[in-house]
Order: sequence, then structure tokens, then C-alpha cells
Amino acid sequence: MHRLKISAPLFLAALTLTGCATSALDMAPPRPDAPWPPSASATTTPPTGGGYVLPPNPALAATPPPPPIDPNRAYALAGLIDIAESNNPQTRIAWDAARQAALAAGIAESLYLPNITASALGAYQDDSSHQSLAGFSGNGNNQAHGVISAISLNWLLFDFGERSAVITAAKQGSVISNIAFTQAHQLVIYNVSLAYYAYAAARARDVSAKQSLSNAQDVLAAAQARQLHGIGTVVDTAQAGQAVAQAKFAVVQADGGVQDAYLALLNAMGISPLTQMKIADLAPRTLSPALDTPVQTIVAQALAQRPDMQSAFAAQQQSLANIKAAQAEFMPKVFVSATGSYNSGALDVTSVPGVGQQAATGNLSGNHLGGIIMAGITVPLYDGGTRAAVLAQARASADSANAALALARDEATRQVVDSQNKLATSLAGYSAAQALVAAAQTSYDAALAAYRNGVGSVTDATLAQTQLLQARNTQSDAYSAALSAAATLAFTTGALGAAPP
Repeated sequence: MHRLKISAPLFLAALTLTGCATSALDMAPPRPDAPWPPSASATTTPPTGGGYVLPPNPALAATPPPPPIDPNRAYALAGLIDIAESNNPQTRIAWDAARQAALAAGIAESLYLPNITASALGAYQDDSSHQSLAGFSGNGNNQAHGVISAISLNWLLFDFGERSAVITAAKQGSVISNIAFTQAHQLVIYNVSLAYYAYAAARARDVSAKQSLSNAQDVLAAAQARQLHGIGTVVDTAQAGQAVAQAKFAVVQADGGVQDAYLALLNAMGISPLTQMKIADLAPRTLSPALDTPVQTIVAQALAQRPDMQSAFAAQQQSLANIKAAQAEFMPKVFVSATGSYNSGALDVTSVPGVGQQAATGNLSGNHLGGIIMAGITVPLYDGGTRAAVLAQARASADSANAALALARDEATRQVVDSQNKLATSLAGYSAAQALVAAAQTSYDAALAAYRNGVGSVTDATLAQTQLLQARNTQSDAYSAALSAAATLAFTTGALGAAPP
């Protein structure tokens, strides 16, 4: 009956806890075809309206502040890269990952040190007994309380190189994270460079569109002057007016392209799209179509300094260290252990089980100090094949690391050769575009002069004006493509981001 009295409340408590667990279903949507009604605790504002639109959360409405921008400065590429490296979240994430990997290596090195733990336990003891002898019986009840203080030391002295292998693997992991940090910065520099060159090309297109509009207006003025003097026709004037309207539409499109390229540049920098800043014009540079460096030299340089190559090599070294650690698990381990304790009460206990970081404590006696020092060796005999499976996993991982290194080498070679070919093509294309602009400018000037002097047609003048616009756009695109190709080659060789001399 006594046990029944105790079990009934426990049974009711278990039922209550079960009901609490299933009642959490109220937090989920009521039906698969019904909206989820957020509670007032889910957001700081009560739900309004309905349907499949979430109520606003004011905590998410604040936009991040823009970085400090000098309103009087026109930022060139170097300044934009500085802002990006300081504010892009990708560099912060890579930095935190590198710090975590470094701390993991430090944790692995701490395996060489002993573990020392101190603890204090309060205890209450109640013993009940029933004895009978020669027809006489009696009950006994003993109670005691006290505090047990204990300190323990555990130190692994020798493990056949397992800890050394674990530390080596952890350090290689730190190297991989540091390489990833460098690669993140290179990627930011690369993306900002491409976005800046695209923005410069968009601005050049805008300038060309406005110049084309001015040229179309010159053709229209000539047509109107010829019509005023009775030597032109209404058709010529209308055709020239149509060309002006088309040129105005091209200007609107070019302005929109500049705004799109500006937002893309801010996105590549990793800053708020609401940021307002001045962007410097792309300084003119002489682009030579000649490439003096042999591709074999460029490939060798890329294989030596590309982040993905160095990361794959570090992963290979890490996998070899993991194999050594797995092999050491088959070997004995030498350790030393020490425990000191003090029982300050009348407790009748001989040991305390391990609690948390405190190891199991033995050699306890009432109101006495106790201590023990042990040294020994452990030899693994049988574990159901766990160690063998871990070793097989480590060897498979090493084989994959070797394959990944070979794959990274082949991919790096392909990217470098492809990037060099595209750079050579873009440089040759830029040279051809320069000649195209010169020829188109000459054709336009001649067509406009001929029309003004009555020996040409308005069709020839408007066609030459359109071809001149196309040639200028081709030149600006080819210039941007050549600079982007050069940045791509530097990125694929791992040389992008070198500090200036």
C-alpha cells in the first residue's frame, strides 16, 4: 500500500507531462490548407489581416547603416576594394571561421595537459532496518548528513602518437580556414573589380548615347535647314526626327544601365544598396595585345599559390594525420590518476560516482581525509570492430583527399589556360574596336558634311550616326572585357590581391 501511494502521484505526473508535450501542436498551423495565425508573442505586434502574409516584425525593419563615406571623394577601384574588405559579411564570416579553427587547434594541444577537477557534494543519508531474534523484533532508523570535498587528477602520459596526430590534423584544419579567409578576400576583390569595370562600361555607354543624341540633333538641324531653304524634303526632316527620338530612348536605356551597374557594384561590395557615393571614372590605360609570359609558367605559378590548391594539399596532410590517430587507437595507453577527498560528516559511504567533470571518487571514510594515486596501462582488446571501421574511414578520406588534389590541379590548369585565351581574345578585340570607332567617326563626319552640302542623303547620315554609336559601345565593352579578363587571369592564378610595392 505504501508503494501504491507513492506510485499514484508519479503516474499522474507522467500523464501531465505527456499532455504538455502534445499540447505544443497548438503552435503549428491548424490545417494544411489554412494560414498559420502568429501569436502576439511571435512578433512584437499583434497579427492583423489574415491570409498567407506575415505580420510585420519591427525588430527587422531597421536597415543597417551605410559605411562611412566621404561625400566629397570620388572612389576609384582601390578605395572601393578597401570599403568592401572592411564591410563585406563574407570576409567577417571567413575571419570568424579561421579563429574557430585556430581555437580548435589550441584545444587539441591541451590534450597533453592533465585534467584537474574539484567538487563539493552535500549529502543526506537515511538507513532503515528491521531485525528479529528469538521471537523479538525491532526497527532501526539511522540518519546522517555531511559534505564531501574531492579533487581528482587524470593525466594521459603516453599514447603512441595519437594526440600528436590529432594536433597535426587540427593545425591543418586551421591552415585550411586561413586559406579560405585569404580566398574570401580574393573573391571580394575579384567581384568588386568586375562590377567596377561593368559600371565603367555602363557609364561609357551613357556618354556614347548622349553624344549620339547630339549627333542625331545635328542631322535634324541640317535637315530642317535644307527644308527651310527649299532644297530638303519633309521626309528627310521626319526621318531625322525619328533618329532623334531613337537616340533619346537609347539615352534613357543607358541611364537605367548605369543605375543597375551601380547597384551591382554596391552588392559586390557587400554594403547597403541605399548607400550614396561618388564613383571615379576609369582611368585610361594602354592595353597591349601581346602576352609575353608562356602559359606553362603561368600554370606553374597558379598551382603553387592558388588557394584551392593549397587548401586541397592541407586537406591531404590532414587526412594522413587522421590515419595516424586512428592507428594509434590500437595501441596501449599509459596514464596516471590521483584523487583526494574529505568527508566532513557522519556519512557512511565508500565512494562517490562521477558527476559532470568530477571523476569517480573512492577511499572515503567518515571524518577522515582520503587519497589515492594510481598509474597504469590500458590495452584495447575488443570493441566490435569500431576502431577498424574508423581506420577504414580515415583511409577512404585520405584517398578522397588525394583525388580532390588531383581534381583541383586539373581544374586550375583548365581555368588558367581558358583565362589566358580569353584575355588574348579580348585584347585583340579591343584593338579592333579602336579601329572600328575611328572608321565610324570618319564615315559619320563625311556623311554629315555631304548631306549639309547637298551631295548626300539623310539616310546615309542617320545610318552613320547609328553605326558610330554601335562602334563606341563596342569599344567601351571591349575595354571593360579586357580589364575583366585580366582580373580573371590574376584571380585564377591566385595573384589577385597582392599588396602594392
